[in-house]
Order: sequence, then structure tokens, then C-alpha cells
Amino acid sequence: MNRTEIDGLLRLIALGDNDAFGRLYAQTKKGVYAFLYTYFHNAADTEDAMQDVYLKIKMNILGYRTGTNARAWILQIAKNHALNVLRLKKVETVSDDLVAQNIQPEIASLNGVMDVMQKVLSEEEQRIVTLHVLWNYKHREIAEMLQCPTGSVTSKYKRAIEKMRTALKEVEA
Repeated sequence: MNRTEIDGLLRLIALGDNDAFGRLYAQTKKGVYAFLYTYFHNAADTEDAMQDVYLKIKMNILGYRTGTNARAWILQIAKNHALNVLRLKKVETVSDDLVAQNIQPEIASLNGVMDVMQKVLSEEEQRIVTLHVLWNYKHREIAEMLQCPTGSVTSKYKRAIEKMRTALKEVEA
């Protein structure tokens, strides 16, 4: 889903369209989940945070300015929420296999990839890969978000993808 479509849904949500909110959730849940997972590193906390993020989106919809980067607005809410939760709880990374078995199949398979990412990539590399692969941000846009040079984002992305390929081959073997 591109920025314009998300922007349109956010405008409809601001007008009280609950169907638009459902479509926004359906179209963005995987990306938000993956983004939040880079902060929490377990399914239970990530799912709790997802619920809170979507509630915050709905509650703060009047603060969204039409024409701004809709995806970045959603991810900023997710990031702020994650940092607040981590600051308050000082969450410890725990194994969450039982919860992963009870969640939707596509999220469960995403958890497997995210677990490999967590093991082999730094948090910054995880965010770069998530933003590029799941949210379709360009390296230039990611560099602006992370406040670093575009070349650094590009090289970190390429190294991260190589690390992931190697790790996934080892898992398959």
C-alpha cells in the first residue's frame, strides 16, 4: 500500500469511517508488527504494543496532517510507543514460543524470520531491513529517518541481507 492510499484511509478515519480503519489495519499490520518486533524481540509484547499503536492512531487521527508522509506518521507513533513502553517496563528479552504458536500463521512465519534477524543483525540493521523490505522506504528516506548518510544505510542494508542469507541457509541445513 502506498503513501497516497494510506493518506486517503487516514482522512476517512478522521471522518469516522470504521471500515477505513479496518482496511488500514489489514494493509499495515505486518509492517507495524515487524517494526515493533525490532524493539520488543518477542511476540507477546509486540502484539500488545500493536493494539496500543492502532488505538493511538485512532485517538490521534485529528493530529494527522493530510499530505504528510502517512507511513512515517504511523511508524513514528509505533516508535514513540515502543520507546515509552521500554522505558517504563525495562522489558527483558524472553523466549515466546508458546505465544508464537497461537498467532496467525503469516505472523508466526514472520516471527521466524524476525528471530533470525534478531540473532544476526544489530537493532539498526533490523530497522533498516524492516523499513526497506516491509514498508518499501527508499534508502534515502530511511537515512532521513535515522539521521545518517544514505551511503551508510545502503551499505548496512546490503551487509544485513548477506548476513540474513547466510543465517537462513544455516537454519535450512
